[in-house]
Amino acid sequence: MPTPPSTSSTLPALLAPRSVAIVGASDNIHKIGGRPIYYMRQQGYAGTIYPVNPQRTTIQGLPGYPSLDALPAVPDLAIIVVSGQAAVEAVRDAARLGVGAAIVIASGFGEAGEEGRRQQDEMVRVARAANLRLIGPNSQGLANFGNGAVASFSTMFIEIAPLDGPVAVVSQSGGTAAMVYGLLRSQGLGVRHVHATGNQADVTASELALAVAQDPDVRVLLLYLETLLDPDVLARAAAVARARGVPVVAVKAGRSNAGQRAAASHTGAIANEDRAVDAFLARHGIWRVDDAHALARCAPLYLRGWQPTGRRLVVVSNSGASCVMAADAADTLGIGMAPLADATQAALAERLPGFAATANPVDVTAALLTNSALFGDVLPVVGADPAADLFLLDIPVAGMGYDVPRFARDAAEFANHAGKPIAVAAWQESVAGAFRQAGVPTFSSAADALAAFHQLTGHQQLLREVATEPAMPPVGAMGSMESMGATRTLSEAASLARLAVAGVPVVDHQLCRSADEAVAAWQRIGAPVAVKACSPEVPHKSEHGLVALHCNDPDAIAQAYARQTQTLKALGAPCEGVLVARMIKGLQECLVGAHWDPVFGAVLLIGDGGKYVEVLHDTAVLLAPASPAAIARALATLRIAPLLAGVRGEPAVDMPALCKLAARVGALIHAAQGAIRSIDLNPVMVSADGAIVVDALMEIVD
Repeated sequence: MPTPPSTSSTLPALLAPRSVAIVGASDNIHKIGGRPIYYMRQQGYAGTIYPVNPQRTTIQGLPGYPSLDALPAVPDLAIIVVSGQAAVEAVRDAARLGVGAAIVIASGFGEAGEEGRRQQDEMVRVARAANLRLIGPNSQGLANFGNGAVASFSTMFIEIAPLDGPVAVVSQSGGTAAMVYGLLRSQGLGVRHVHATGNQADVTASELALAVAQDPDVRVLLLYLETLLDPDVLARAAAVARARGVPVVAVKAGRSNAGQRAAASHTGAIANEDRAVDAFLARHGIWRVDDAHALARCAPLYLRGWQPTGRRLVVVSNSGASCVMAADAADTLGIGMAPLADATQAALAERLPGFAATANPVDVTAALLTNSALFGDVLPVVGADPAADLFLLDIPVAGMGYDVPRFARDAAEFANHAGKPIAVAAWQESVAGAFRQAGVPTFSSAADALAAFHQLTGHQQLLREVATEPAMPPVGAMGSMESMGATRTLSEAASLARLAVAGVPVVDHQLCRSADEAVAAWQRIGAPVAVKACSPEVPHKSEHGLVALHCNDPDAIAQAYARQTQTLKALGAPCEGVLVARMIKGLQECLVGAHWDPVFGAVLLIGDGGKYVEVLHDTAVLLAPASPAAIARALATLRIAPLLAGVRGEPAVDMPALCKLAARVGALIHAAQGAIRSIDLNPVMVSADGAIVVDALMEIVD
């Protein structure tokens, strides 16, 4: 199948078409074929609209045409509403005429079974041969409110009136795109782009993300993804966004097996390994959230342009209970309460009633009902405290008798001049609406506001970390693992040899092919040794009794050699000999692993090692190559982090040595570009003055 044309040269026909044909156009604006015409005319689309329907000569006041061939000019974009084989034929007609792009609305293709996949593949083959780009099938369409090109049938644009603005939504799911649009508009935010890719048979969400990230008016980019087919394109989109200061937030659905099955039936999505997805998104500064609500939630804070470097919180409320609950919720999220300076508390005491609390949280009490200036008096004082980074104005009750407009003005004044993030929690719409109207980020609960603060501060920290890392090299097209050739497992001796050549520190060892050689190796090492059978066909030796530990005399070593070689013979496994290796003591057994992912390339795994690694699951995943600093940050997130730092009088492990070792493993598997399928180092013994590989297995591609 021909490869798609470059994104930069083909997507204008989708996002800024000069003319649009609707194949299957309807006079009824409540039908799929009628919605795009209605929306484009309503939103002031300045291009030409060609309704195509052989049954009508006039459609929504515009001339109707019986076919694409009957049009007076070739359109930039065709919206194909007809279904089944008729959709395939419409794509064929568009390709033959030289149409630039097409949006296939109809479902029942790649997500619906073998015949649907066959039809979808035929559409793509025809389109690519003619350099025609396809959205869908199974797509709700694209909407650009900056130019009125609303090639979509979403009902949400009727339910909540569009308003052009600085937010872009790109989604594989039309329903999720519409929901996120609705959540953003309900917060009073304008939305420029709302695009749904459906099955992504051709144009992907990553390509659209790259295109909209270059829109100079877009300041926040929100993504819903069910599969990642082209990570390099999304990486480019993220790089463009970072360079422009545009935060990118993503839902990547299909974390669970059930979710992956649902995604496959929804859009034909192929599951990605989820921890690799996490690593990929983090490496490129994309903040991952779990659902549509979380996707939209932080947009008001992002749009203020705040870039906090700390996460110490001040809570101001007219309810003592709200102060307590907000402090608890903040603690759960790891957001600390700012310790207010004595001077700050003294200044608060001058402005608050004598019975009000001046420590943080600050309870202005019910006196707010009679003194509407309290919020305006308190906010500048706490805002000037150097320990304060974030501010939550929590209003559990207000209404008649409260000067809510003044509260909103005072909060807006603080937001505009303090240079620090402020959010309001107000569940009453009459109260919340006043703050939103004043441009203050407003949430229905303190929990939502604090979750948004957690995201804002965490995302800014992530972006600062990404800025210190070297640019991630592109992965390139790899195809499936099955296409990469047969694999074979190297013996432990061969695995250790490859690691040593790559500069990875490995245990002092020797491969021995006789009992005499084994004894001589022990004598050379001059310390207790482990004796391990060496066969590429028996990677897990312990379960077959093929490991002898703490051997420290000639008889024990000779007996271990004889026993293990005989066991291999009984198993019918080839014997390369036995490995005699120095016994190593350390403070912590760690795991360092790596594998080649068919989508993301080199993936590095590091964490708690030893025999319980599959049970304890205390590991972190990064994309490789990874710097020692990035590896250290990942290790700090694990449950074993306190043990690595030293507890109960034990010294800390040599973290620089461990991180350097892991970085070399990541560099090794990345440099192999798929020739090494996996590396499993367990344990890596880490002491106070070094880290060394004790056991190794490597799987390579022939």
